Amino acid sequence: MNKLIPIIFFCFSLFSVNAQDDKTYFSEAVGLHIKGYKKKISKAYRYEDVNRANFLFDSLVNHCLKGSYIDNFSINCLGKNKNCFNDYEKPIFLLTYASWCVPGKGEIPALNELSRKYEDQIDFIVLFWNKKSEVRKVAREYDNSIDIVYVDELENRDAYIVKTMKHSLGFPTTFFIGSDKQIVDISRTVILPYNSSYEKSYTLNYQNVSEGVSQILEHEEEILNKIEFNIK
Repeated sequence: MNKLIPIIFFCFSLFSVNAQDDKTYFSEAVGLHIKGYKKKISKAYRYEDVNRANFLFDSLVNHCLKGSYIDNFSINCLGKNKNCFNDYEKPIFLLTYASWCVPGKGEIPALNELSRKYEDQIDFIVLFWNKKSEVRKVAREYDNSIDIVYVDELENRDAYIVKTMKHSLGFPTTFFIGSDKQIVDISRTVILPYNSSYEKSYTLNYQNVSEGVSQILEHEEEILNKIEFNIK
């Protein structure tokens, strides 16, 4: 009987915490599952089993990460006064990148076009894990409707969250985030052979971004419906 007391107390403690705040943040969700995921996906890549790697990524996202909330960590935004994710009130299309990654031929043009189309409804953000000097070199390729933000891991005060964001899923990775900061979905960017045509790259990237935008807008409609239901 005495052996049950610590377990009961632990469960009661978890219930008390959840009663106060039932949100699970991305860093927490990843922290619980990333060790097992990395072990399995490393094996898949070692055997060049791309289908298995994609399956593992999708399983992690669908069963563990979707529905969690983006952590409010510090960022630096080129040319704008944005210091953290809570400074954004609209839903967010977040693409995490690094300056040494080479985007597909049609990737940036597709993102630029869709960001201009939906900028009144969605904040488009490209997050680089780099120093300011390195980010400035690539920022000019993006439209003004896109916020270019950067995080220098060595200087950022939210070191744990940044480390989790940067080193868990790799990049480029796209996060679709509601105005309530809930993560609606996470996806890889379209990666094609470098000799692929501009038209193919543009079309596939346009489709990928459009699907993410649709998911974000559907989530916003659900939020609005909940508000209207509560008012009634």
